[in-house]
Amino acid sequence: MSSNDKHARRTVLRAVSAAGAGLALTPQAARAASPGAAPETSPACDSGWLPDGPLLVSPADPRYAHLVARGASNRFRGRPEGVYLVGSTEHVVRTVREAVRSGARLAVRSGGHCFEDFVDNPDVMAVIDMSPMREVSFDERRRAFVVEAGATLGEVYRKLYLGWGVTLPAGYHAEVGAGGHVPGGGYGPLCRLFGLVSDYLYAVEVVVVDRGGEVRAVVATREADDPHRELWWAHTGGGGGNFGVVTRFWFRSPEATDDTDPARMLPAPTRTALTFTADWSWEGMDEQRFTRMVRNHGQWAERHAAADDPNAALYAEFALTRRAAGSHLLLGQVAAEPGADRRLLDGFLGAVSAGTTRPGNLKVRRLPWLTAALNGSGEAVGDWHIKIKSAFLRRRLTDPQIAAVHRHLTRADTDVVAGSVVLNTYGGAVNTLSSADTAMPHRDSVLKLSCLASWAEPAQAPEYLAWIRACYRDLFPDTGGVPVPGETADGAFINYPDTDLADPRWNTSDTPWQTLYYKGNHARLRAVKAHWDPRDVFRHALSIRVTSPSRGPAA
Repeated sequence: MSSNDKHARRTVLRAVSAAGAGLALTPQAARAASPGAAPETSPACDSGWLPDGPLLVSPADPRYAHLVARGASNRFRGRPEGVYLVGSTEHVVRTVREAVRSGARLAVRSGGHCFEDFVDNPDVMAVIDMSPMREVSFDERRRAFVVEAGATLGEVYRKLYLGWGVTLPAGYHAEVGAGGHVPGGGYGPLCRLFGLVSDYLYAVEVVVVDRGGEVRAVVATREADDPHRELWWAHTGGGGGNFGVVTRFWFRSPEATDDTDPARMLPAPTRTALTFTADWSWEGMDEQRFTRMVRNHGQWAERHAAADDPNAALYAEFALTRRAAGSHLLLGQVAAEPGADRRLLDGFLGAVSAGTTRPGNLKVRRLPWLTAALNGSGEAVGDWHIKIKSAFLRRRLTDPQIAAVHRHLTRADTDVVAGSVVLNTYGGAVNTLSSADTAMPHRDSVLKLSCLASWAEPAQAPEYLAWIRACYRDLFPDTGGVPVPGETADGAFINYPDTDLADPRWNTSDTPWQTLYYKGNHARLRAVKAHWDPRDVFRHALSIRVTSPSRGPAA
């Protein structure tokens, strides 16, 4: 295998870690509309720098190149007229006010892990960069942990754990930004034990624009008597860039009260985490063995999807790769006590391997929990172009679906190397809430599936895009390549929406794609949108709309 192919094979896993850990409609993005201005009504929370901000960085500034290239994928590149570094809520209000006044197309970036062109879009004229807003602390007034939208998950893990011995069940990639991750629901290695990040959201601060064009910051909480409660609810899975610009989050467990000790207000992780990587070589693996391996994995996920199952402590990402990549890749961690953690891992590996090939190159390390959390997958995403198409699975892949996966992984009519179908363990505590408790409706799944393609050169894009789209289409052939429960026997539902949703059956004014993702919560989210963003100021290619126009295909 060439060094380039080896690099591409590892990139599959890198991108899986970045995207799989909760990028469901996570990017914050906005489009400024007609002119307007309003006095500031929210107290500013200054992070300690940029006191005279917002700081405008223009294309002539040497810092500009870094700021516009901060995204996780090179597939898209924007050229905004300016990037606004903001250090406080007041800075965001002033920036949004100016964009509304001038009619500039506006987008917002927190961590930069968006794999569509919501931010890196040629039509975007101004980008709000939230990265200076990184505060993580305990707010005595609200009796909850406050996290600013520019904080990375790694910063959140480090400060919460070192300060109070607690954490949030957030994503596997430490560089993902909280600003996009949390409103999308947010999941990661601890979600099967503790649920989603959004399940712990107590309050959110959002910069909004009213019907008259006035800009202000609003704090909405989950308190039953809060008149803004619906705005809070919409940010527990409704996705960033739909209702306004999120500046701060507050977190505490649903059962916590004002009198609860902060050290008991969020989940406490185990002292150590058992991290593991392994691979299954394509060498000697025929279709029968491949089918048995994937079927075994799915059956394990079905058996161990309950919140009270000890195996909820095990999280794994299984990347089924193109034959040209050499081997299938597995990584994950077990958050259980020493001894029990290894028994759970051995049971999992034995179940996946039963009647077929054992994994090779198994590497297991028991690390202090925080070390494991900060390491994540152990690798960065890299300098690659990435496309992802995903689905929640209510049950394992059927044998015909496995056959479709095998066909696309072994096709000889394409030079695609870094193409994969990834299966992430899901369920557990995530499924203890109802679909309406939060805006995240997917509370009955056992796996998350992602078709992933990553390539190095722009000229490779057509071949890789054709491969991933054909693979996804053949996984869900009865509905035009869109998983829809009740329509097919696959029991799936779309996870990571992308701009490929062009089938007229699922993309019309009566049945927009949003109904596939948000299910029964879509009407409620549209009502929140109509109330808090009546001018449809905050928009991106896949945002909730006050009206639901049909869209055509996109590249």
